[in-house]
Amino acid sequence: MSAPDPRALRIALATSHEVALPAACRLSAVLERWAGERAGAESSGLAAALGVPRPALAAALALRAGASATAARAEARAARLGARLLTAGEEGFPADFAALDLPPPALWIAGRVPERPAVALVGARRASPYGLEMASWLACGAAQAGVTVVSGFAVGVDAAAHRGALDAADGRTVAVLGCGLDIDYPRGHRSLGELVRERGALVTEFAPGRAPRPWQFPVRNRLIAALARAVVVVEAAPRSGSLVTARLALELGRDLLAVPGRVTDELALGPNALLADGATPALTPADLAAAVGLAVAGPGRPAPRPEPPGLAPEARALWRAAGDPAGADALAAAAGMTVDRALAALLELEIAGHLRRLPDGRYVPT
Repeated sequence: MSAPDPRALRIALATSHEVALPAACRLSAVLERWAGERAGAESSGLAAALGVPRPALAAALALRAGASATAARAEARAARLGARLLTAGEEGFPADFAALDLPPPALWIAGRVPERPAVALVGARRASPYGLEMASWLACGAAQAGVTVVSGFAVGVDAAAHRGALDAADGRTVAVLGCGLDIDYPRGHRSLGELVRERGALVTEFAPGRAPRPWQFPVRNRLIAALARAVVVVEAAPRSGSLVTARLALELGRDLLAVPGRVTDELALGPNALLADGATPALTPADLAAAVGLAVAGPGRPAPRPEPPGLAPEARALWRAAGDPAGADALAAAAGMTVDRALAALLELEIAGHLRRLPDGRYVPT
């Protein structure tokens, strides 16, 4: 059997339910070694030579006959989502992915990956107010200097980094997803996704309709590391996904930076361990810009929020804990008090005009 168009076959691999993603990546990378084989070749030892399970090769060989039709349907679906479906070598497909051992067979991209030096900011989903503030501030300052901010679109540090980049004049950001483009995940991030699409790109190797699964996020992290010239870990507990991204960055020869934290905080254990092992401290946006050969103009540190005078101790603790939008339970935990006591103090702060309660119940400083 003659081999089908390589592009169509890569798209067929990327959308297949029978070929697991790791096997699809390997088979896509060595397409010329198997695509022209006869049916039944998987029984000969070819699968072992390629480093994939025999059923995966059998399923891939079976995809050939309908690859062109599969690719056409996939492209039509991508177009309905306002996205492009790209394979390696096409304009818009990031050339940095060629450095990966298992590059994706195809990508769904909504928007356009900016042609600027990029830095990835990654960190905890349940980040502290300090972590969220640092992620937003570092991203905004770096974006103002012309750096593209890359992150994983998760709640916490990722979202703060994307929003910080978008706060910069002409800021650019890229979100690498762990699911299909049409999946509203994390729930409530759809409006953020639209802003990212307008000022950068949403990128995923998972076909539309692919729901998020825990294993997909570490897989997604290799794309984050590959897209960036440097990776910054803001907050991370030991053995977190952010530290997986840090390891991948080092394997790819990227610079690694980390934001120092208090040694008693669990979320500081990851970054502080990286710093002890030789990572560069990320103290200001200038550090991120310098990692990619750019410079930051203007003041080096954020201006502190002035504390309102005359606050009672509980109200003061809650006001200091407030930063990015957070619910009463999170603020109570950060301030070390019960939720009931926190709600009473939050009402006082709200009526005094120091905090604002959003429609979803979260609080932000005015």
